[in-house]
Amino acid sequence: MPTTNIHSLVRENIRNLTPYRSARDDFDSGILLDANENSFGSTVRNQLDLHRYPDPTQDELREVIAGYRGVDVDNLFLGVGSDEPIDLLMRIFCEPGQDSIIITPPTYGMYKVSANINNVGVKEVLLSERFQLQPDKIKEAADDTTKLLFLCSPNNPTANDMKRTDLLKLCTSFPGIVVVDEAYIDFSKQESMAEMVQQYPNLVVLQTFSKAFGLAGIRLGVAIANPEIISFMMRVKAPYNINKLTADTALKAFDNRELLKFNIKKIREERQYVAEQLEHSDAVEKVYPSNANFLLFKIKRAKEVYENLAKLGVIVRYRGNEPHCENCLRVTIGMPDENVKFLRALKDVVG
Repeated sequence: MPTTNIHSLVRENIRNLTPYRSARDDFDSGILLDANENSFGSTVRNQLDLHRYPDPTQDELREVIAGYRGVDVDNLFLGVGSDEPIDLLMRIFCEPGQDSIIITPPTYGMYKVSANINNVGVKEVLLSERFQLQPDKIKEAADDTTKLLFLCSPNNPTANDMKRTDLLKLCTSFPGIVVVDEAYIDFSKQESMAEMVQQYPNLVVLQTFSKAFGLAGIRLGVAIANPEIISFMMRVKAPYNINKLTADTALKAFDNRELLKFNIKKIREERQYVAEQLEHSDAVEKVYPSNANFLLFKIKRAKEVYENLAKLGVIVRYRGNEPHCENCLRVTIGMPDENVKFLRALKDVVG
């Protein structure tokens, strides 16, 4: 069992921070004349009282999500997509110009971008050629300045799960905070790491409403961690970071859980179909196993194929610049008719 001292990892100015206290932290009912809101109401009429500020802590929504993910409300933080928690974790734990993070390319690009924005160093420990973690090399790369380790499982852009044994090993051996980004976890058969935050105080699990829930447009992300980390995130975040329209839509999503299950099932089926069709193409050299809602595949003259598909109005992602991904394209699983059009276009392009 790890004995990470979370408090000692937090930047001193964050430990001493007196957070902004908003009007809605004190009162949310009565004759509200305390927040300089427009008492005459919104110019957009609906039932959400949009002229009033939203709940700063979004307790109702956090309660529902916590129940769905099998954790306590105190383990849950809501952010503007997953990008806000990524940024907050760097601001909480990394001293600009001094501290560093570790990432494991090929991986999600925002970890490095956010580090650069925050003037935080980035150490890279490549995945193996099979796109798996190398825990011993990660441990070797860490030093006293290394505060955060960002892991993505299922991984983007490679679509595979990281071995659970490796994730747990790193939770024990890494000297800082281990962040496991599970944006695509609902498409995988591997169990989420969410409930493991009860055992590993240095573990943070990121999830999102953008993928399986199909709500990329509302920009809602989730961080799951021990209450001490969550408390620091709540102190550092903007006072009203989750708006009423986002919260209302997210709550309504839980009224359609059968549709959620159906969509996940259909995406998995379509993923299998597209993978099988790609494997039949002479131009495709390899289709990598996927536990996400996309496929990574290696194809001859990948950059040229990518550009020619775009000319036909079929947009995929070129990933050939990533380590171990030479001549690779990434295609999102679309609706059945979109997948057929993609496959036909690909056939037209490669001959």
